[in-house]
Amino acid sequence: MKVISALPKKSAMTDLVGGSPAQKALRTAKWARTMTKWLISHSSKGGVKWQVVNFNGKAGQESRGIVDMIAIRKNHAESAANRYRGDLFEIVLIQVKGGGARFPSPEDIDRLVCVKEHHHADKVVLAEWKRGEKLCCYLLPDTTNAVAASEIFGMPPSTTRLKAKAADATTAG
Repeated sequence: MKVISALPKKSAMTDLVGGSPAQKALRTAKWARTMTKWLISHSSKGGVKWQVVNFNGKAGQESRGIVDMIAIRKNHAESAANRYRGDLFEIVLIQVKGGGARFPSPEDIDRLVCVKEHHHADKVVLAEWKRGEKLCCYLLPDTTNAVAASEIFGMPPSTTRLKAKAADATTAG
């Protein structure tokens, strides 16, 4: 005879409560990555969709290296650098912090900026998720002022903004 339990199923969020500190940290890190992906996908409504790549190690744990995720999408704006629309990409490097994880040190931020320059990425973002709180994004190297995800992952840059950015870079250089 089969016995059916009348107990309700636990929600995924209650799974964060039990276990050893290491198990809690792993679950928190997984939730932080999941919530970051959700935020990216819901911040880019109406534009070209971001593709998010996770760099997980064995069994979904963190892997070596400073970058946890990459968000990439095609840039369909006209460009002086390339006459074919859709050939260029927007690339955002992401480091994810969950729970009580410390923010990156100044040396870590320097590493992230170096990786950004090496791969010609557009931005480096620190995503911080704490259970029961709003997920915060920081545009590195600034770790004090949170930035709305829609400003980072929102609509693709228009041709006008790209031209203005190029003009600013020319006058500054």
